[in-house]
Amino acid sequence: MADNTQKMSYQAGEAKGQAQEKASNMMDRAGNAAQSAKESMQEAGEQVRAKAQGAVEGVKNATGMNK
Repeated sequence: MADNTQKMSYQAGEAKGQAQEKASNMMDRAGNAAQSAKESMQEAGEQVRAKAQGAVEGVKNATGMNK
């Protein structure tokens, strides 16, 4: 009986450890996805800023304000 109880306890510990490892991996993946999204948004923002600056320069050139 004690052997069976010890085996069940061991298996429960194994299952808990595996669940914690899976949760940790999922959190790592979620963090990586969030970082990737942040970097993509920053890059998109930089592209929009650069295009807007180009448009401003175009208007300045067209109106003669850019000397």
